[in-house]
Amino acid sequence: MSGTSTTEDPRHPVDARPPWPQLALGGIQHVAAMYAGVVAPPLVIGAAVGLSPGQLSLLISASLFTAGLATLLQTLGVWRFGARLPLVNGVTFAAVAPILSIAQQHAGNALGVVYGATLAGGVFVVLFAPFFSKLTRFFPPVVTGTVITLIGVSLLPVAVQWVSSQKPAARPSGLLLAGVTLVAVLVFTRFLSGFWSRIALLLGLVTGTLLAWPLGEVDTSTLKQAPVFGIVTPFHFGAPVFDVAAIVSMLIVMLVVMAESTADLLALGEIVGRPTTSRTLADGLRADGLATAVSTIFGGFACTAFAQNIGLVSLTRMVSRYVVAASGVVLVVLGAFPVTGGVVALVPQPVLGGAGLVLFGSVAVSGVRTLAKASFDHPGNVAIVAASLGVGLIPIAVPGFYSGFPVALQVVLNSGISAGCVTAVVLNLVFGERLIERSTATELSSVP
Repeated sequence: MSGTSTTEDPRHPVDARPPWPQLALGGIQHVAAMYAGVVAPPLVIGAAVGLSPGQLSLLISASLFTAGLATLLQTLGVWRFGARLPLVNGVTFAAVAPILSIAQQHAGNALGVVYGATLAGGVFVVLFAPFFSKLTRFFPPVVTGTVITLIGVSLLPVAVQWVSSQKPAARPSGLLLAGVTLVAVLVFTRFLSGFWSRIALLLGLVTGTLLAWPLGEVDTSTLKQAPVFGIVTPFHFGAPVFDVAAIVSMLIVMLVVMAESTADLLALGEIVGRPTTSRTLADGLRADGLATAVSTIFGGFACTAFAQNIGLVSLTRMVSRYVVAASGVVLVVLGAFPVTGGVVALVPQPVLGGAGLVLFGSVAVSGVRTLAKASFDHPGNVAIVAASLGVGLIPIAVPGFYSGFPVALQVVLNSGISAGCVTAVVLNLVFGERLIERSTATELSSVP
């Protein structure tokens, strides 16, 4: 009898714990993929309320720190808080426009009013999560696949903007860096094996950055100016102030955030092979709400799932939640020691853009894979997907399309993911199932 055990690990791959070198490199890879997204909202908000460079640095550190706490809560879980899936959480851009509106109306204590509204929004999500989680029955494959596809497609313009460094036209050097990075990621994915193929994105980012250095495209000013230690003390930017109008505005935002988080959780469940149940969704939304409420203490903002990291999970097949938990630890360190964040910020935007093209595209591919589970023999499903994709692409194709609408409607409509999601759910309820039932009945009646 052989002394070698053939018993397989009964744990789901999501619950597997890779060796610590893989945890560390995988965590850094996730942070590299989402770093630009988590620092962008505080940059915009801080500039709008007139923070000094030093205070702005603290605001960014606060967003990184709270994103790390939110990610740890979401991946590891505490009681009924946390989906326990490889989900990275960070500051949502959906709240930026309403926050700027609130700041404009309360110039004297803008951040205090913002934090009061955000705290109320977080508590609302915690309380409303069990009811919102019952909506999973309204997300059959035809709806889920459409939403996942929209997530990927809506992120692709972000990658293109990174290639051009947020300018109208890309420079030759930017195109070169993006192209080399894209090719490097594809080559590493194709020809490396095992763990090394799973960190192909990180290797591609390193390759692109090394090429950018002699070209003078690496900005080291952030690293030089960043303080070594800079954790934000509680209520550093002011205690929460509760204003009814501001709270109502933020509650609308949190409904949109919940819809997007629902789509992200459903997408991630499909990708990792652990379908998202009503309980998982409720636990994930509760974690979003608690993280949002707690973030106001340390100077952060509303938290939600980062879709680009879902694409990374799909691309690398590193589905362990502990790898993403490691990224949460990295984010906490970046928030507490801003100088380490300066190292991550060395990656030029065109390099991020090159990697983002394949990263975000992989999310869309996951959506197409889910759509394959729906039957397109029925015209209802074709209409649902066609109309929902069309509505979801409107704000992506023409960003200012809804600028004349009320602010409350803009919050929903300016998010292609939310607009497309609502459209898909409503169309599926209105005629999707009815058409299928009618078609089936017709087929049965024709049988001799």
